[in-house]
Amino acid sequence: MKNEILIFGKGYFGSRIKEGLGIEVSKKKISSLVDAEEEVKKYRPKVIINCIGFIGRNVDDCEINKEKALFANAFLPVILGEVCLRNKIRLIHISTGCIYHYDYAKDSPIDEEKEPDFFELYYSRTKIYAEQVLKFLSKKCHILILRPRVPLDNRPNTKNLLTKLIATKKVITLPNSCTYIPDFIQALKHLIKIEAQGIYNVVNKNPLSYPDLMEAYKKYVPDFEYQTIDFNKLNLIRTNIVLSTKKLEDTGFKVRDIKDILEECVKEYVKY
Repeated sequence: MKNEILIFGKGYFGSRIKEGLGIEVSKKKISSLVDAEEEVKKYRPKVIINCIGFIGRNVDDCEINKEKALFANAFLPVILGEVCLRNKIRLIHISTGCIYHYDYAKDSPIDEEKEPDFFELYYSRTKIYAEQVLKFLSKKCHILILRPRVPLDNRPNTKNLLTKLIATKKVITLPNSCTYIPDFIQALKHLIKIEAQGIYNVVNKNPLSYPDLMEAYKKYVPDFEYQTIDFNKLNLIRTNIVLSTKKLEDTGFKVRDIKDILEECVKEYVKY
């Protein structure tokens, strides 16, 4: 099956999925429907995984580069969805869970049925635009939308939560749903195998307390120091949420608790 899958997008998620699944990544910059059609004719995939997206250094860059964010995060997924519809190809779209408001005092973990309602960030809006169109296309096309959130990885990368926190040495205390990338890749393999359709939150079970991650890191780097900060004093527009993993678990996939992977993650990370 791996020879029948083609990845679009050579960034963080595209590179990690390429490595994890051992599959091709399109080298062509997709700027139009014609570009996408040419790649489909060249590779003749049965499945396309769309990892194209723009976030910049962080979501604030989307407020500056609005046109780039809109094209990469909203228009290109629609282009690929149209190509898949025309050519009877399965589409897997990497979206985000950062599309909701969340009240820690009142809300339960958010499931996939809830309509996105976080429009304050341009990044979130562009992701919502794509999801809404792809949901419409899914009436006639095999589409799977995955929602990872706050990637945590066992190797250094500027997109890796651990790398970011080590650099800033400041952590918020609000617990957040988080995606451990090695587990994400296993979930992706599982969902491809069962030919899943629809929307799935792909995060680890239970939210991550960032100080817990820092304490796990300090076991291996004792001299490391960090401080906790009140998120409300940062004056940043961000999503802080807890997502449900029930739908993913109901497919038979074992979702690991985020606390159970911290030691494994850090132990591997410090080897690099």
